[in-house]
Amino acid sequence: MPAGIDRLIEALGLQPHPEGGFYRETYRTAEMIPNAGLSARFHGPRAHATAIYYLLRAGERSKLHRIRSDEVWHFYDGDPLTIVAISAEGKLIETSLGRDFAAGQVPQHVVPAGHWFGALPSRGSAFTLAGCTVSPGFDFADFELASRSSLLADYPQHRAWIERLTD
Repeated sequence: MPAGIDRLIEALGLQPHPEGGFYRETYRTAEMIPNAGLSARFHGPRAHATAIYYLLRAGERSKLHRIRSDEVWHFYDGDPLTIVAISAEGKLIETSLGRDFAAGQVPQHVVPAGHWFGALPSRGSAFTLAGCTVSPGFDFADFELASRSSLLADYPQHRAWIERLTD
């Protein structure tokens, strides 16, 4: 890896993330939404919103996972990132996060709550620095890492992506 990427990880205080890559929480609202004010998919109070830096280097991936909140991805620096999501109905959504609008890249993308999703630097990318904003705020109690065998049973038509983004 280029030394500049390691310096960026250090400068931003990023740590390894369980799904892959590096992250640091940069914002969590002080105010909480009580459980009574949330939909039934949540168990306990949640912050109004949270935000993180998220970095993937070439060859790394964000493994398929899902959360109970919408997650907004923001492109900050580096090269394009491919975000792959699978809806409960089995629809595959591929999004290229980046700055080349003529090539169909977008600087921001929303992954709806409950979708399985993962990401990896696009072909030829050295790294991608993104941000993720979650509302209601992220809580590891809402985080579920995908089981390859379960996803293959449910969505066999997406075998290539599932095998690429799971262990």
